[in-house]
Order: sequence, then structure tokens, then C-alpha cells
Amino acid sequence: MTRRQKGEGSIFYRPDKQRWVGAIDLGWESGHRVRRSYQGKTRAEVATRLRAAMREMQDGARPESRRETVAVYLADWLEAISESVRPTTLRRYRQIVTHQLIPHLGRIPLARLAPSDVEAMLRKLDGSPRSAHHARAVLRTALARAMRHGMIARNAAALAEAPRVARREAQALDPSQARRLLVALDGHPMRALITVAMATGLRKGEILGLRWSDVDLANGTLTVRRALQYLDGRFEAVEPKTEGSRRTVHLPAVVIAALADHKAQQATAPVVGAYIFTATNGQPLHGTSVWRSFQAVLADAGLPRIPFHALRHTAASLLLAQGTSPRVVMELLGHSTIRLTLDTYSHVIPALKRDAAEQMDALLSGG
Repeated sequence: MTRRQKGEGSIFYRPDKQRWVGAIDLGWESGHRVRRSYQGKTRAEVATRLRAAMREMQDGARPESRRETVAVYLADWLEAISESVRPTTLRRYRQIVTHQLIPHLGRIPLARLAPSDVEAMLRKLDGSPRSAHHARAVLRTALARAMRHGMIARNAAALAEAPRVARREAQALDPSQARRLLVALDGHPMRALITVAMATGLRKGEILGLRWSDVDLANGTLTVRRALQYLDGRFEAVEPKTEGSRRTVHLPAVVIAALADHKAQQATAPVVGAYIFTATNGQPLHGTSVWRSFQAVLADAGLPRIPFHALRHTAASLLLAQGTSPRVVMELLGHSTIRLTLDTYSHVIPALKRDAAEQMDALLSGG
């Protein structure tokens, strides 16, 4: 008699319990044979459940995952990724899982979660369409892991219709506003920090995490090796946001001059911290302090209130408007894909296309 192969099922009657029992072989795990059993009052009922389980295995899912709920899986997923994502990202994921996903989907068996369940959740969520978009994105990421591990055969979040989110044009300063800001920064303690942000497009955390060992003023380069985050009452240096975020940036002369002045002033300070930009006591700068100082400078320059992150958009928009290749801008910003760069600054691209057409016309017409 040959041994039963993985995925084979059997059905037999148990007189002691007066029930039919079906069993399916899931193979070996950690040196133990793993089986899954089903019971029913009739043979046909058990046979139906057994065939469904075998179809799931053929689709790549494990039948026993039907017992696991979405809530249990999401808790396991958060634990699994806790060491591989940034602390602020993990905190945001926990908030979305706790307050949005679990209340609406938590009791549903993971293997039975359907796109219609996800769409129903998105309709019920309070807040803006953008928050629903983020909830779907987090769930899609979590379910992708479940698919890789063979726990489900399809990603219900990926198949669910995405909420419509109005595209928001990135706020940025135009060239004349950028020059006004630089004038207002003359002699200001935040001059170097804001100039770096506007001219290089570095993220705020990347700027606050800079050390002098990351800067080569003689060769005019700056290397992003870390980002600084404030979480749960303490500062923490973390890995850059993406693999592309670990990069070396060539500095414009205006940035080199601002950093050189800042270094000279810092050398005379009574307390020098570990980072380039610090408070007077040498401690890292808090993001709130940076925002307040930035808003004060904007007011002095007669410019509208914009978030600090708008300086990153300013750098990209100014470069693209000058004809810089989107791929170069992508590498400067540390974007993970060229599509992200093009999507974020799509409002600048039409002007680039017009310039390209005019340049081609001049070339072909000999003008």
C-alpha cells in the first residue's frame, strides 16, 4: 500500500460520534505530519468541505488558515514587521490597524475576507477619502505577506475598488519667492538648515540627522546616512526611508557658504552636540521648533504660510522648471521610483513638454 500523498483526503464514518469525518494531509512541518479534519452529519457535507479545502491548497492557501481571523493575523503582522520598518511607520500602522481595520474586519476569518468586505469598510470609515486610501494601503501591504506565506489565495484589499482621492498639487515656492526667503534668512540662526532644505530637497529628518562627518565642504558634497526621529519622548537615529534615500548630494555654492558659516559659528558655541543642527544646549532640534522658526521667517519675508516639507517640493519644482532630468531629481530626492517623482510633480511636467517641443522646433527649423 502506497503512502498517502500531500493534499490527499479521506472520508470515514465514526460510529461513536455518529458523524462523518474528512481528513486532508498538509505534509510535514518541523518533523511532524500535519493534517486538517472536517466533520459533518452527512458524507456529502464532509466531501464538499474537503473538496473546498483541496482547492484552496491548489490555489496556494493553507486550509487551516480559515480558523485565523483578520484581527489575529494583523496583530501577528505588526509583530513580524516591527524590526524592519521605521518607528514612526510602525506607529502609524498600529493606529490604522487598531482604529480602522480591526473594528470593521477583525472578526472575519482571514481566508474568507472578500473585496466586498474591504469596500464596505471603506464606506463606513469616518474622515477624508485620503484616510480611507491609507487604510486600504496598509491592509493591502499586510495581506501581501499572507499571500507570500500561502495563508490566502488572493489579496482582497488589492482587488477592492480604491477610494477616489483628489490629487493635491505639491506646495512650493516660485523662484522669486525662494530668493526672498534667502534674503530674509541673512544672519538668521536657521539660515543653513532652511537653505539646505530648499536647495537639496532633503527631508526634515534627514537634515536633522546630519553630522559634520557626512559633509565634505571642500568637494561640495553631502551624504545622507540616517534620519532623526522623535518618538515616545526621545530622539532616535533611524535608517533612511528607502534604499534610494541613502545617497550623496552635490551642493550648490549657496549651501556650501551657509554650511561653512554655520560651522564657524558652531565652533564658538559653549556646547556642541553630535549633529550639525542643534538647540543652544547641544541637544537635537525638535521638529516643532524647526516649524515655528520657519513660519517666523516666512512672515518676515512676506511669504504665505507653507509646511516645512514644501521646501522639498520647492527644490524639485525649481530643478524641473530649469530642465533638469526627472531621473536626476528622483535620485536627489531619494525617491524609490521615477513614477513617484513624475506623479508628485506632474504639474511641472507639461511646461517641460512645451519646452522640449520648442527646442525640437528650433533644432529642425534651424532657428
